[in-house]
Amino acid sequence: MATNSSGRAHIGYREIADALRRRIDDGDLPPGGRVPGENELMETYRVEQPTARRALDLLKNEGLIIARRGSGTFVREFRPIKRVSPDRLRSEVWGVGRSIWSADLGVRPHAAGTVVSVESAPATITDVLGLEDDAPVVVRSRRFEVDGRVVQISRSYYPETIVRGSAITEVNTGDGGSYARLAELGHEPVRFREELRARMPREPERKTLALAQGTPVVEIVRTAYTQAGEAIEVNEMVLDASSYVIEYRFSARD
Repeated sequence: MATNSSGRAHIGYREIADALRRRIDDGDLPPGGRVPGENELMETYRVEQPTARRALDLLKNEGLIIARRGSGTFVREFRPIKRVSPDRLRSEVWGVGRSIWSADLGVRPHAAGTVVSVESAPATITDVLGLEDDAPVVVRSRRFEVDGRVVQISRSYYPETIVRGSAITEVNTGDGGSYARLAELGHEPVRFREELRARMPREPERKTLALAQGTPVVEIVRTAYTQAGEAIEVNEMVLDASSYVIEYRFSARD
């Protein structure tokens, strides 16, 4: 630890952040608990305002604390939504009229806003679905909410020639959702592939998900295949990483 010209120990912003982080990890500052503000840190550690501010900014960028305008700074609360794969994609879920989203949430309340459109498919989608360049696709854009807060946004793409006139082109697809409707059309999804990556959000995603400073997202791209190996859906999902635990269950013999 450095000392100033008077010989008194001088503490840096990283050391202040380390001390606060230890209090969070130890439970001394619990989830939802108020974090000492700049003035308190200045008095406690005898530092100038820029040092106190940098210590708090460091923890904000780590996603450990969040600032609420007019209220102060608080330890981030984590009430996880457990997303279990591959259980949520089994036909025992959507095949009996349940949505795969309900498999994540259980009894927790949720609402979904859906917009359906017909668009020219981007190259990344035509390549996967085996379509010609700029072929029309039905796009289902959705925002999923839990406890009044958007936690996931997604866009699902389907070949327009296959789903034209079906309930998949409607806002409400009916019991079992799009996978049940695909099965009725003779294109039942039986195999899925998911690619996951963590990244920082783009600005529109940050605004839609109302993400706090330093919060990453998890991007999941799922492709659904029929028994014949035909790609029938591509679903691009962006999840608030602070809201989800992603769990995988599988057998060594499957």
